[in-house]
Amino acid sequence: MSTDFQAARIALGARMRELRVEAGLNGRGIAARLGWQASKVSRLENGKQTPGARDLAEWAHAVGRPDTLPELKGRLRGLETRYRTWRRQLAAGHLPRQEAGIAETQRTRVVRGFEASVIPGMFQTADYARGVLSRYADFRTTPRDTEAAVNARIRRQEALYRPGREFRMLVWEGAFYVLLCPREVLAAQLDRLISLLGLANVSLGVVPFGAPLTIAPGDGFSIYDERLVVSETWNLEMWLEESDDIAFFSKVWAAMDEAAVYGHRAHRLIARARAALDHA
Repeated sequence: MSTDFQAARIALGARMRELRVEAGLNGRGIAARLGWQASKVSRLENGKQTPGARDLAEWAHAVGRPDTLPELKGRLRGLETRYRTWRRQLAAGHLPRQEAGIAETQRTRVVRGFEASVIPGMFQTADYARGVLSRYADFRTTPRDTEAAVNARIRRQEALYRPGREFRMLVWEGAFYVLLCPREVLAAQLDRLISLLGLANVSLGVVPFGAPLTIAPGDGFSIYDERLVVSETWNLEMWLEESDDIAFFSKVWAAMDEAAVYGHRAHRLIARARAALDHA
């Protein structure tokens, strides 16, 4: 779990403790008033457990400060907005997340991104997207609304052909060989990538196998202008708006960009992966 997340949770717990002390209650006293175990009070106050909205409402009333509930809920929303587990993020399926991506893309002039293991969503064919989304839905046991999500992902790609937007995407060469779909689907996806190399507002860099790197290829992320970073891990998706976070991910992107190749050299790497599929 991120240290920023933990620091914010500790701060929320400290605020809850402050309200309890101001009310003249000790830990056992508020636990009895709420009907909770004393251990729960301790975990919440020490940032070991994330409270729910109902916990905060009960706490605010127990300490006689219902007026603080909006503040407490605001702190909780800050945690939930920044760090979203995939299980919660995809509770209603993949479609809402794809629609959120459409909205952010429409607001953005320059998108920078990096992917180490999959083709960027903005460049995916429908069949490739279907393969990726269906496998992830099965693995994460989330609702399977694959067709609606695929349609939304393809709609998002309309931004590639609108003036005034720029897409600067980096892909590790290994992504061209990851079989999250049938071989013929991956082959068509690589053909699609080659066709995008000629778009004026698309910059596609490939980080080759064997390239000297400042850091190892890691989690995929997107940077929307200079206002938002969306980064994915195995179990979380992080939406980060702090300037320090944006600066850090910009530094990561620049490090990968320094190792990337473009133009005919990128074309050659994609074509090599495409040829390997024909001879497999």
